[in-house]
Amino acid sequence: MMKRFRAILATLLALLVFNLTLMESAHAFSIGEEREVGEKLLYSVRTAFPLIDDPDLVAYLTTLGEDVLEVTGIQYFDYHFFLIQSNEFNAFAAPSGLVFFYTGLISAMNSEEEFVSVLAHEIGHVVKRHLAGRIEKGKIIGVASMAVAIAALALGGGEATQALLTGSLAAGQSATLHFSRKDEEEADRLAYDWMKQLGKDPAGQAAMLKTMRRVSRYRSEKLPQYLLTHPNPEDRLDYVEGLISSDHELPRRREERDQFNFLRFKYRIMSKVSDSVVYRAHLANVLSDSRSTEFDRIMAKYGLSQIERVANNHVRSLKLLDEVLEVFPDRQILYTDKGVSLYSAGRLAEAISILEKSWALDNEDLYAAEYLARCYQALGDFERANTLYKTVSYGLPEYSKIYFELGKIATSRQKQGEASLYLGKYYLYEGKLKLATFSLHNVAKLKTADDAVRKEAETLLEQIKRLEKK
Repeated sequence: MMKRFRAILATLLALLVFNLTLMESAHAFSIGEEREVGEKLLYSVRTAFPLIDDPDLVAYLTTLGEDVLEVTGIQYFDYHFFLIQSNEFNAFAAPSGLVFFYTGLISAMNSEEEFVSVLAHEIGHVVKRHLAGRIEKGKIIGVASMAVAIAALALGGGEATQALLTGSLAAGQSATLHFSRKDEEEADRLAYDWMKQLGKDPAGQAAMLKTMRRVSRYRSEKLPQYLLTHPNPEDRLDYVEGLISSDHELPRRREERDQFNFLRFKYRIMSKVSDSVVYRAHLANVLSDSRSTEFDRIMAKYGLSQIERVANNHVRSLKLLDEVLEVFPDRQILYTDKGVSLYSAGRLAEAISILEKSWALDNEDLYAAEYLARCYQALGDFERANTLYKTVSYGLPEYSKIYFELGKIATSRQKQGEASLYLGKYYLYEGKLKLATFSLHNVAKLKTADDAVRKEAETLLEQIKRLEKK
């Protein structure tokens, strides 16, 4: 199955390479060209990668990313953060500010500080333009080879990666995918300083590097792609521990950090992507382990509640959630979780009651807004559902599934122009440009489409032309 996935992914990414503008090798890879690659990649990643689009999970990742960017200074790019559903131990940042986290890497993390350390490290590579800078320095590869390099980083090794690289080298180009020791030190130092500015304990950075060192020792026969592109975890750990030991600004006594948001994020991801039997057993072990803290146990119950919801064991899921709420009655997001579980159980009136309160208390909780819309849609209240879906689309403009639901509502209200527009946007953000073009052209053919709908369709068609330009 994995071999087939990689073969399909390699084909898609190879097609992407041919769609990118070729450069003369004697020219530097400019920031403008880097932005062009980023724009094209942005609309191709949904075709190439199995992404997790859940607004709740993406919001947490994006918030942490934006927190880091707040302390990095002025940036050349608009950053976008993605979750890739894969057991690979990997994360990478495309030079144009696209940052990808694999769920396999997140599963190995134990704290928000560890997560932020990797996130900040990847942003550090983009800020310093380590990959793009190597292109400028060597002047040996252009935009197309940059896409090959990104593809190889994304694929995580194996036959598909080798096929792509072989094709690149056969064309007289080359790409060094691993970062140098200097690159790693620079990115680690930036991550260290940014974590301090954010009030995050850099000990999390050292803890993550210890995990990487352990993985490199026990999987030396087939290292994960992250450790191939980000080598020498032992040297990096020594460097970061040296920074910590010589930093007189750090408190000598470590504070206990609140890991609720991180563990909720991690357990929600694991409930979506992990083998339910294996992960249920893991959480059961946390509950029974005498070394587990009370916090560990209650968060394990939360994880179990999410596994049960995905498995449609709604009574059990809600019972576990209520037990978690007894301990954390002030964590508003748990009420949203309960509303979502009630929706999944078909208890729509109860779900609406809870989700309305969540949405009223936090109008940035797009997770609540989406499921409140789903409740109203299920009850045939399309007006309210439409308003809420639009709100989600404003907050997450690249969330493709929202446009599909908006299209269904527009069709039910016999607004064919809007329906075609939304279907076009759905395909666009799924990376299916030909289908998007077809749907958007339909808008122009419909005499009933209003001027605003036509204008938006025309704008999107111009955008697609730009993306498809050779």
